[in-house]
Amino acid sequence: MRKTLLIAADVDASLRERALEDGRFDVTQTPVRTEDELAAIVGDAQVLVTRAYNKVTRRVIASAPRLELIAQATSGIDNIDAQAARERGIRILNMPGINANAVAELVLGNMIALTRTIPFYTREVVRGTWPREDCATRHELRHFSLGILGLGQVGRIVARLASAFGMQVRAYDPYITDFPNATRVPSLAELLATADILTVHVPLTEETHRMIGAREIAAMPRGAYLVNASRGEVVDQSAALTALADGQLSGLALDVFDPEPPRTIFPDDPRLILTPHVGGCTHEVKSAAGAKLFEQIRTFYA
Repeated sequence: MRKTLLIAADVDASLRERALEDGRFDVTQTPVRTEDELAAIVGDAQVLVTRAYNKVTRRVIASAPRLELIAQATSGIDNIDAQAARERGIRILNMPGINANAVAELVLGNMIALTRTIPFYTREVVRGTWPREDCATRHELRHFSLGILGLGQVGRIVARLASAFGMQVRAYDPYITDFPNATRVPSLAELLATADILTVHVPLTEETHRMIGAREIAAMPRGAYLVNASRGEVVDQSAALTALADGQLSGLALDVFDPEPPRTIFPDDPRLILTPHVGGCTHEVKSAAGAKLFEQIRTFYA
């Protein structure tokens, strides 16, 4: 029996091509962005292919009475109402770690950009100035202690790359026992107290929501740096911006926001790096994700 497969996101063409070649799927590709748009098109879909920006809410699920499978071409699934899916017996497939290397590389790049004040230098050279006088006050990464909150697949790659730079790497993660390339610390408080740079790599759950707020940022060494490439809701964005303004933070890099796109008016500050949730978005990730996700779909219906 043929299955109706709806691709509601920007996914590599290999997924559609393989689904059509398989012969068991009637494929429709209609990328949408909003919950209203998704609810309007999901209709008779039995297989729904999404990305993290698709809000697969209870309402969307209710609009798809034949839905059997949600297949998401990303690692996190916090955009999906998993409880509503479970109540209907709908299976959720995702791809843990598919973009881990890409996210880790962006994190390392942001760490270098912040600590070497690259955005500041770029602005000054564009303005026609040549501010080299105090360049020797900047430090190499090996000068800094790195705190990693969450040592999952992304956190582990960050730890490995940071170790290659000679950084002192510490990590807090109460759900694992092995800490490759990082020294385990027993509490978040201890991690914060020693982190010249803090990078966040936890999933969004009730436990991690606003895990890093004003109190936690204040517990870091004054002049520390904060990088968030996990989920916007994990860090209190307003508190982080306030800490940047008053000098508690020397630099802040955000690739994720709450909500997305953000509605905040951000300061024009060279100590602030903002990217539109592109940490896991590379050619390598996208080209691999389509084929790998369809393989999971094919296996589900084998």
